[in-house]
Amino acid sequence: MNPFEARATSGIKSLRPYQPGKPIDELQREYGVSDVVKLASNENPLGPSPVVLAALQNKFAELARYPDGNGFELKQALAARHGVDMAQITLGTGSSDPLEFVVRVFVQPGDEVMFSEHAFAMYPIITQAASATAVITPAKDWGHDLDAMRAAVTDRTRVIFIANPNNPTGTWLDSDALRAFIADIPEQVMVVVDEAYFEFASDPALGAVGYPDATQWLNLFPNLMVTRTFSKAYGLAGLRVGYSLSHPDVANLLNRIRPPFNVNSLALVAARASLDDTDHIRRGVALNTEQMHVVTTAVKEMGLNFIPSVGNFVCIDVGEAAAVYDALLYEGVIVRPVANYGMPQYLRVTLGLAEENVRFLTALGKVLA
Repeated sequence: MNPFEARATSGIKSLRPYQPGKPIDELQREYGVSDVVKLASNENPLGPSPVVLAALQNKFAELARYPDGNGFELKQALAARHGVDMAQITLGTGSSDPLEFVVRVFVQPGDEVMFSEHAFAMYPIITQAASATAVITPAKDWGHDLDAMRAAVTDRTRVIFIANPNNPTGTWLDSDALRAFIADIPEQVMVVVDEAYFEFASDPALGAVGYPDATQWLNLFPNLMVTRTFSKAYGLAGLRVGYSLSHPDVANLLNRIRPPFNVNSLALVAARASLDDTDHIRRGVALNTEQMHVVTTAVKEMGLNFIPSVGNFVCIDVGEAAAVYDALLYEGVIVRPVANYGMPQYLRVTLGLAEENVRFLTALGKVLA
C-alpha cells in the first residue's frame, strides 16, 4: 500500500472509481476504428435543443465571470415547473451531486444506506465513501423488491435510494406501490427517488401504466427527496446539470455543503433554455419509443432475451457478454457491459438514431453468427 493510501479514510481505501462508458476517441486510438457509434452512456441522440444552442452563443462572451452561485433563473423556472418553492431546490453537477449531498448530510460512519441489487453504481460508491454500511436488498424481476426493502429497515437506516426507472435494468415501480412504500418508512429515514429517466418512462407507449411523478408527493412526505437531470432527455450530458427537490429544511442542509459555483454558467443557461423547448423533448421521447420497438423486435427475432425497459436503453442477454462487447468494439460499436452490476450475461444498449441502431443490430448479428 502506498503511503498516501495508508492515510486515506477507511471508506476510500477499497473504493473503486465509477467506470463510465468508453469514449469514442479512446476506441479510435486503441482499436484503430474511425467510424464509431456510441450506444453506451444513455445520451440523447438528438443532442441539445436548437433553442439551447442559440442561448449558449449569447453567453460565451461572459465566460470570464463566475456563474450565479444561487442559480436564480433556473431555480425560478424549476419552481414554476414543479409547483414548489425555490427553497426546495438544490442544484448540482448532474443529479449525482444531490445524491452525494444527502449521504454527506445525514449519514455517519456505520449508519446504513439501502439500495437494491442491480441499482445505479453511484449508490454503493457514495455509501462506501461515507464509511457507511450498504444494505443491498435482492432484486425482484431485475427491479426493486419493495417488500424486501421495507423489511430491511432498521434503526440504523438513514437513506434509501430508489431509481425509478432503474438504471441499468430499465424496470419501474408503479405509483400505488411506491407511494405506499414511502408512507411506511419512518420519517427519520430519507427516501431518495432518482428520476433521471422520468421523461422517457412518462410515455404510456412504453408500457409504464401508472408510472408516478414522485415530485407530486413532496408535501405529503417530509423525508422524500426527488432527483432529476438534464443529462438524458434534455441532451445536456456534457454540461452536467441536475437538481433535487425536497422539504425546504432538507434543501437548506444540502445547500450548506453544495460547493460554490458547482453549476457553471453555460450549464445554467442551457438548462433554463431547455425547459422552454417542450417540442424537442417530445421529439426525443417519440424517437425513443419508436426505436425501443425496433430494437427489441429485432432482438427477439435473433432469439435473444431482454429486460423490458421504460428508459432510453435496454439490457440484452447475449451470453458471454464480455466477449460480445469486445467483438462489437472491433465493429466500431460501443455498448455497455454491466457485469459490475451483477449482470455478466447482459449488455446495456442505449437507443440511438435509427441508423445507429441498425448499425448495432447488424454488428450484433455478425458477432453472434
